[in-house]
Formats: sequence, C-alpha cells, structure tokens
Amino acid sequence: MQLHNYIAGQWVAGTGKQAALTDASTGELIATTSSGGLDFAAMLKYGREVGGPPLRKMTFPERGRMLKALALYLMDRKDEFYKISYRTGATKADSWVDIEGGIGNVFANASLRKQLGNMPFYVDGPPVLTSKGGSFMGHHIMVPKEGVAVHINAFNFPIWGMLEKCAVNWMAGMPAVVKPATVTSYLTEAMVKAIIESRILPEGALQLIVGSAGDLLDHVESQDVVTFTGSATTGRMLKAHPRIIAESVPFNMEADSLNSIVLGPDATPDTEEFTLFIKEVGKEMTLKCGQRCTGARRIMVPENLVEDVQIALGKRLGGTVIGDPRAEGVRMGALAGQTQRNEVRDNLAELMKGSELVYGDPNSVEVTGADAAKGAFMSPILLLNKDPWKNQQSHNIEAFGPVSTLMPYKDIDDAVALTKLGKGSLCASIATYDDTIAQQFVWGAASHHGRMLVINRDMAKENTGHGSPLATLVHGGPGRAGGGEEMGGKRGVLHYLQRTAIQGSPTTITALTQQYQQGAKQNITPKHTFRMHFEELQVGDTVITEKHTVTLDDINNFADLSGDKFYAHMDETALDGTIFTGRVAHGYFILSRAAGLFVDPPKGPVLLNYGIEEARFTKPVYPGATIQVKFTVKEKVDQEKKELKADSPKGTDIASGIVKFLVDVVDETGETVAIATILTMVKKLDQG
Repeated sequence: MQLHNYIAGQWVAGTGKQAALTDASTGELIATTSSGGLDFAAMLKYGREVGGPPLRKMTFPERGRMLKALALYLMDRKDEFYKISYRTGATKADSWVDIEGGIGNVFANASLRKQLGNMPFYVDGPPVLTSKGGSFMGHHIMVPKEGVAVHINAFNFPIWGMLEKCAVNWMAGMPAVVKPATVTSYLTEAMVKAIIESRILPEGALQLIVGSAGDLLDHVESQDVVTFTGSATTGRMLKAHPRIIAESVPFNMEADSLNSIVLGPDATPDTEEFTLFIKEVGKEMTLKCGQRCTGARRIMVPENLVEDVQIALGKRLGGTVIGDPRAEGVRMGALAGQTQRNEVRDNLAELMKGSELVYGDPNSVEVTGADAAKGAFMSPILLLNKDPWKNQQSHNIEAFGPVSTLMPYKDIDDAVALTKLGKGSLCASIATYDDTIAQQFVWGAASHHGRMLVINRDMAKENTGHGSPLATLVHGGPGRAGGGEEMGGKRGVLHYLQRTAIQGSPTTITALTQQYQQGAKQNITPKHTFRMHFEELQVGDTVITEKHTVTLDDINNFADLSGDKFYAHMDETALDGTIFTGRVAHGYFILSRAAGLFVDPPKGPVLLNYGIEEARFTKPVYPGATIQVKFTVKEKVDQEKKELKADSPKGTDIASGIVKFLVDVVDETGETVAIATILTMVKKLDQG
C-alpha cells in the first residue's frame, strides 16, 4: 500500500523513491510513502486562497461549533484509529493519550468560543484612553493572519501532535498544512482521511504531506506561521531557514528537553508522596516507551534517599510486561522503529560515560507476543549519576526512549540549580506535601521551565501527571525546549492572530470593535431595550432612566436589609481622617437602586440576569444627591440553542443570546458615580 498526500482537495501519491514504513513490533511492511513531485508552492497558495477566506469570515462561535462537530465525529470513529496505532508500538494506554487526547484537545478548543467574543476577530484587553477630553482613544484588535499554519510534527504522537496544533489555528481562522514525521505518518493519514470525509471543515482548511517536506519552507510568506515539534538540532536548523528570516515568519519550536522530576526532602518512604513519586517515574519511563518530549529524563532525589528510590523503582519496572501492544497483559510496547532504537542506544552509550547502569539491559529484553529481534523493543533503563555536577552528560544528552538517570541533591537550592543545568525544559515536577518546599522549588526554577507540577496526596486522584500538557495551559519551554508555546487555551489561539492597535474617537472605536466604548454616541431608543429581542438590539442602543434622590432613610434601610453597617455609612462621628465628608451611601445600594431604575418589569424577551462584571464605585454619593442611569447595549454574544436531554427542565430549549449592558450611574452634575456591566440572556425572534 502507498500512502497519499492530500493537496488542493485531491489525494495524490508521491513519485520517486519510496520510504518503507514498518510495524514497530513485528517489522512487517505496512506501507510506502513519498512526497516526490508535489508542488509545495501551489499547496500553500491553495491554503491561503481557498482555505483561508471562509475560515476568516466565520465568527469565533461558528468556528467553535465547527470544532465541536468535528470532535464528536472523530470520537465516534476512534476505534479504527486504535487498530492502526498498535502498529506504531503504542499500547492501549499510549494510544488513548494520542487518539482521545488529541480529539479531547479539539473539544477543549471548541469551548473557547465562549471566551473570544462574537466576531471573526478578537478585541484584546481594555480600551486605552489617550486624551484629556475623552474624544480620542485607542484599543487593540486581533485578526486572523491571511496565511497558512505549517505544522512539522514529531513521530511520537501522530494524531495528538496534529490535532493539538490544528484545533488552535482553526479556532483562530487559519488553514493548516500538516507534515507528520514519516515513520508514523500512516496513522496521521488515517485521521486526515476521516476529517476530510466528514466535510465539516471548509475546503482547503487542511492539507497533508506524508513524506519529505522538500522545499516547502522556500515558499512560506510573512502571513504564514510555522510550528515545529522534534529535536532541538532540527528545530534550530529550520528556524534559521533563509526564507523564515527574510519574511519574518513566526516560528514556534517545541523541542525535546531534559525534564526533571524531584523527590522533596519531606517525601520519605513512609509517605504517600514517595509512593506517588515512584508511580509517576515508572509511568514516565514506560508510557509510550519513553518517547515523549515531556518525559522525565532526570530523577533528582535527596542524598539519603537514593538507595530507597533505586530499590523501589527497580521493583516497579520489574513488573512491567513488554511486548506487542496487541498481546494480552502488555504494558509497554516498542519504540517507533529500529532507527529510533539505534539512536537511543547511541545516546545511552554517551550517557553511561558519566553514569552507571542500575536497572535494565540495553541489548536484551524479554517480550510477550513478539520476536524481540524483529521488533523495536527495549528494556527500561535506569542510570545512576553519583556526581551530577561533575558528570554533566545527564544534563546535555537525551536518549529519547525508556531511559532516565537517578541523581542525588543536597538541598532544594541544589535541586533547583541541577534542573537549570538542562538549559531550559518543557516541564519539571516535585513530589512534596510541604508547600514551603514547593514554593522554594517553583519560585527558584520557574525561569527555566514551561510548566511545573507539584505532586501530593491532595491532588493525586485527579492529577494528569508530569508528562501531560493540557489544552487550556501553555505547552513549551525556554532555551533547549525551543522558546515557544503551543495550545494554552485562549493564549494559543492568539498566536495565529495579528494584534493591531486602532485609534480614533470612542464612536469610531465602537464601530470597529462592536463593543460600546464610554463616551461614544448613544442611540436613545424610544422602545425600552428590555422590550427588544436579541436580533433587534444594536450596540449603542441606550435607555436614559428616571431619576432618584438618595436619602438618609435609603442608607439606613439598606444597612438594615443587607446587614452592612460599615462606619462610613452609619457613623458620622468616625469620619475624621477619611475621604468622606458625611455619611455615604453604600455602593451596592447605588447599583441596586440603579437596577430599580433601568429594569422594565413586565415579562418580555429578557429571560434572566446572570452576572455582573467590572463594577466600580467612582464617586461618593451623599444624601441629597440625585442619580440616573445611562443603560447601554455594550456587546452581543451569540449563543447556540442547547441540545435537549430527556430530563431537561421546561424552557431550556429557548434560542437566546447574551447581551452585555453598560450601567453608567451618574449624579446631578453628570459625573459617573458607579459603573458596571451586567450580563443578560435575551430571547431571539428566531426560535428555529
């Protein structure tokens, strides 16, 4: 069988020399592949001109719903990917991380539609007032780049590596070209075929190269984004590509690094943290056969606990059944191929120049359900570096497989310094139940790590583990780890957007952002906004309310009702040395009375008020002051109709949207005394 590239809407077989792809456990030929004869310039052009425009026109809610539909579609077909994944040497647990972890990443990014607003672009941060009179201001918007996201991925996670990146660029409104590592590209091809068959994405949103990248980078442009996951050496070479430099193409690198896991000095063998530590290290060494960029390569232990850890780890590793992932009872599969195993052995030989072997055999392994000579199997290898300051091979060489090095440290400061010898890592973990120790370690080592995990008994049941990056948190690290960031929830999406400062009058900035800016022209509506459906409301629609004069009785009554009898509201003899000149009205009374002014009581399109944001009390209100509210539509956020379940309460299927109203409370001088944003759910005219 020959794998096919997906280019410009067509499945195309590459010409010329074919790469042979084999089953990691049996050595059996699976497929051949090539990208010879492909026009990479045309591929990128197709992505920009065909895939980009429809994605950019979609709003964030529309993109999010697209991703959710895709994730549901792929989850329904997950079993077919497991069957193929076993051929990469991955066990069921390994494959779960790759397949369901990757699809879960799509789900997680789909949920960001609720954070990114209702437009095709993102309004970034608060407004910036730049003039004394308020007629001139600035803001920031972030719009999708008009290029292609080019993803060059590693071999260890053929599905997750693609989906964790593509979900983010699709959410941002950019198409993607994916170039997986050739050795496991057959699994990526299967996933891409399913995505294309779903017809959920716009045409041109995804293209695939199963073979060499050829001259792909020669054709990138300034609006493109290139990401790379793999070895630091290859990453640095790609980052220095003349075209990347000449076009100032954003380049995000997530490189393999020498990650650390530390046993806290309080985590003695009689503690739960010691048990959790041994379990975590054992998992890190055997999951995916140690082929994870986040793998714990350096195990740092207090000097007096090295022997205890060595014995406990040996017992745990000794219970690991190695073999064909399809065989019953196997808990650790094979490396991705013979080439990978040879590289691991070569790097292991270098590591052993400064460390001794205390568990495993690099040249011999007992396997279940397979022939050790034909498969790319390897025993877990534990090394001991007795002097990690002198023997620095452990901090400079990575064997990308089931290989870790145990090393002693004197105190937490010493452990922090040892982690930094890795010159930048994706992650570091510490097992401790002492938050002072955790504080000292994290504060000391965070500058050299992209992610840090504190392991203890309180989080053990829900802990995702040292090596598991989460879609909602950034994934990357400084220095050797590449200096980049992937995923990260909203932060990840922003990587594919261009931030642009915009300047103008508040009215103009309102029109550009579709968010009402204070001081902009208001549309005073003859009809109360609570009488209008979601589709009828426009940003800037405003109701000017009746007035209310605040009295001393208001203050006393609110104090009795709320129980808030703070001295500034109740004791005029206690005001010396304060900013107040008399008893002042409660800020919460002002907002509550404001609600009494702006709310239109009869039943109508407004279904509920479910929150308040950015509330500020900006000027004291004394008895005798007269307040009034300017009640303005600030922003509209579309909301999809909920899918009903059999036991759903009546009314939960009403089509509605979220309307944010600016509540500007002014006094008789026209000055703002309180300001807030309320969130309301408003019924739509269209109930389809």
